[in-house]
Amino acid sequence: MSTLFDLLSDGGPVMIPMAGLSVATVACALERAWFWFQLSRGEDRIAHDVLDAARYSLDDARTIAERNQSLPIGRFLLAPLKLKRPTPETFRLAMEAAGDQEFVHMRKGDKLLETVVALAPLLGLLGTVTGLITTFANLNIGGGGTGADTSKAAAGIGEALIVTAAGMVVAIIALAAFRVFVTLQTKQIDYFSKIGSELEVIYRHVWYEADEVNGDRSTHPTPEPVISGHS
Repeated sequence: MSTLFDLLSDGGPVMIPMAGLSVATVACALERAWFWFQLSRGEDRIAHDVLDAARYSLDDARTIAERNQSLPIGRFLLAPLKLKRPTPETFRLAMEAAGDQEFVHMRKGDKLLETVVALAPLLGLLGTVTGLITTFANLNIGGGGTGADTSKAAAGIGEALIVTAAGMVVAIIALAAFRVFVTLQTKQIDYFSKIGSELEVIYRHVWYEADEVNGDRSTHPTPEPVISGHS
């Protein structure tokens, strides 16, 4: 712990915002990691149960989705299932709207990580410049500088190197976390698209088209025979 405080003090004033960026990066990475861990836990089982139930009862499928509303997959599948006899187009639109809302939550933290990736190296460069300024300010060229002046100059160089290294480390961590989360988002979008298409096919084939056929039969009843008679 003392070494960490020593680095902060030796790095100069620029290390204060750099430390803030590092804390924000670690906190965001941990929060997003927990989010993705919870999201992936049991997701396949829930989707499988909903699709199986939808083949014989939309009410049962809706009940399963309602029990799992705490997870994105549950909310995504519940959106169309809670509608009353929708058309396939309305069914698809409900899924797409729910998917868009979930993707917004999945992208939470991306802007912060992108900002850290761009800002941390610039802060490191700023620390390098201020460290070099301190170095040259303490150099007594041609004036026979003392050992104290040499120590101050060395401290300025050390400040420049520490802040530069800190900026690179923070940016690398933020970039690595950002790329991992973007990859997970892409996979989740593809997964939602696959599950949503399967549910839409089930609804259209098993329920909507069957209802349409039954409706046609009911609207065109078999005509009764006409009995002619003499008055």
